[in-house]
Amino acid sequence: MPNVHNRDIWSVSRLNGEIRAVLEGSFPLLWVEGEISNLATPRSGHSYFSLKDEHAQVRCALFRNKRMLLRFQPKDGDRVLVRARISLYEARGDFQLIIEHMEPAGEGALQRAFEELKARLEAEGLFDARRKQPLPAFPRCIGVVTSPTGAAVRDILQVLKRRFPGLPVIIYPTLVQGEDAAREIASTLKLADRRGDCDLLILARGGGSLEDLWAFNDEVLARTIAELETPLISAIGHEVDFTIADFVADRRAPTPSAAAELATPDAGQLQQQLEVLEGRLQRAMQRLLTEKRQHLEQHHHRLRLLHPLRRIHEQEQRLDELGMRMEAAMKHRLEQHRHTLGELQSRLRLLSPAQRLKTLGSTLIQRREKLQTAMEHQLLRHRLQLESLSRELHAVSPLQTLARGYSITTEAGSSKVITHADDVSPGTRIRTRLAEGELLSVVEE
Repeated sequence: MPNVHNRDIWSVSRLNGEIRAVLEGSFPLLWVEGEISNLATPRSGHSYFSLKDEHAQVRCALFRNKRMLLRFQPKDGDRVLVRARISLYEARGDFQLIIEHMEPAGEGALQRAFEELKARLEAEGLFDARRKQPLPAFPRCIGVVTSPTGAAVRDILQVLKRRFPGLPVIIYPTLVQGEDAAREIASTLKLADRRGDCDLLILARGGGSLEDLWAFNDEVLARTIAELETPLISAIGHEVDFTIADFVADRRAPTPSAAAELATPDAGQLQQQLEVLEGRLQRAMQRLLTEKRQHLEQHHHRLRLLHPLRRIHEQEQRLDELGMRMEAAMKHRLEQHRHTLGELQSRLRLLSPAQRLKTLGSTLIQRREKLQTAMEHQLLRHRLQLESLSRELHAVSPLQTLARGYSITTEAGSSKVITHADDVSPGTRIRTRLAEGELLSVVEE
């Protein structure tokens, strides 16, 4: 019988831990498709369920941080595609999948098909901005390719009526959902482009799921849009929805209503702009007429100035003005000389030695008084400062504290101050300094 002490006996915890390490290290992240069953979401926010097919099932855990990133609310019976890592719940030894990502199974396949077609058409240059046509600034007629009973056509017509009343609009009815929708849309677009009744087309549909909008992700439809000679605005779904038709079209609008606004100018704004331009034209004409009138008056005035009798009167007037200016100049010159003489006399009086000595004496007396006053203020300030510092020094002096009855205790032979009873033990010699004298003691307890 083998020796019991030589056996390598594993605990259940060790066994489950080793199995978990082997599982997690042996498999990469996997895509797994199946149906949800027994879904439970406790207060923690984590979700636990089984993923099953016709022959087997596996336990799954979707933790709260990953569940919050889902774009849909999973429920029992949903067929989903998950990206997960293999693990083992050690507490029960349950084999399980830890979910990193989840999406509806059908939508995931459609999304992959969408991405593949998008990459291929983009590589061919169908999305290149250089091949896209500019939209007409003032379209003469707009064609709307959509379902005649949907909300999209009503939204477009309402916006067009509000922004540009009277603009002709042709509705080209077509399917916008279903197996035959893509083929019919392409055929309707070709018809509208071939007829040439409109100089701008709008391809529109209301919102929906990826499956609902799948007709607009058709390759034949994309190539038809790329070959159109008429500019096309694509308005498929809501703002967050993107289809292949959006990328190929000359312009994309986030909604059908936005497409109508993008296709037409605002008649109200155009009316305001016309009124502004009309006002500017009227003001410019008024300024031009005013300038021409002023030029005419200037020429008429110059003609009157060239008359001979006018020139004689002007010369006589000029002679009178010069005579009066000469007389005024002579009076002004005499007044200047009189004023200069007065200033020289005043300066001579100021430069007299007696006046100078009198002024210097007065200045000396004033400065002596100011010096004496400043010295007295300076002495007083220093005296007050000295008294203040003396009071402060006296207030913080240790001798002053001792004089109020306090004492300072240190260990004998040491300068260490004792502040707590635990700092000494029985038998310790202590020295107590009082306001006058010292005490030497031995601690008993």
